Amino acid sequence: LETASGGPLASMSSRYQHSVVLCTAGYDHTIKFWEAPAGKCYRTLAFADSQVNQLAITPDKQYLAAVGNCHARLFDVMKDVSMPVRNFTGHTGNITAVGFQKDRKWMFTGSEDGTLKIWDMRQRSGFQRSYPSKAALNTAVLHPNQGEIISGDEDGNIRVWDLTANACSYELVPDGKCAIRSITIAPDASLVMAANNRGTCFIWKLNEGSGGNAFQPLHKIEAHDTYCLKALISPDVKYLATTSADKTIKIWNIAKKFELEKTLVGHQRWVWDCCFSADSQYLVSASSDKTAKLWKLSTGGILMEYKQHQKAVTCVALNDSN
Repeated sequence: LETASGGPLASMSSRYQHSVVLCTAGYDHTIKFWEAPAGKCYRTLAFADSQVNQLAITPDKQYLAAVGNCHARLFDVMKDVSMPVRNFTGHTGNITAVGFQKDRKWMFTGSEDGTLKIWDMRQRSGFQRSYPSKAALNTAVLHPNQGEIISGDEDGNIRVWDLTANACSYELVPDGKCAIRSITIAPDASLVMAANNRGTCFIWKLNEGSGGNAFQPLHKIEAHDTYCLKALISPDVKYLATTSADKTIKIWNIAKKFELEKTLVGHQRWVWDCCFSADSQYLVSASSDKTAKLWKLSTGGILMEYKQHQKAVTCVALNDSN
């Protein structure tokens, strides 16, 4: 690997295992752990009975959550054990979203069964509470304040769930019945963005404590001509990445009014998911072409391909934070 001699990727190489956690999963019922700079798979876990829809790594890199059709499982990142350390049961449909509270006190999941669930990580039983939505959930993200979850559903609704009030505190329908496919919120809570099945991205300025005007319209991008499958704001809040059924990833410059900065071309099929590195200089993508790819954003070039999956790769998780 050309860049392994210097720069952020070199530090990845020297301290990758456990300090850099990179995982992919999909329709071959496996989860794979990778040496990021070398492209070498060093661990494979079986995910029985289902494809894997989403992955999430705890902020402390101790655990990996994987979710599929009704199944949510927690695996130990540090120990070479094939069985999950926890199974979370209760959903009756595909689980499409998963994430963790920053101190790993609880986990959330969203599902096509129309519910958002909170799971207490400190209790053996796990299940804590459930919020009923009116439609199948496609996406859900945790607000940086750790007290709200924003969900998007198949009927085009965006809802803010207040975990203290135990209720939906805000609702928004940006584009009629067009399904919301992905929601992303800036780490500094300045922006929230939603992408839909039309390939349209809606961006709002997020105002704390402003009641009905919490989402102030800021911008709208016709990002792709078909499904926008994932949208993600970079950790430094400089870029927005969108992935699509059109086989591309697009990088948008937030400071330049969401001007298109680069189009990353190289995948042969739908691009389902992506993750930024902690320094916002790299992106990892997952595709139906059975590969994941590591991109250098300054050049738009592919640095590494991860190629051991036998079927579509639908999700990727990366934690390389210090």
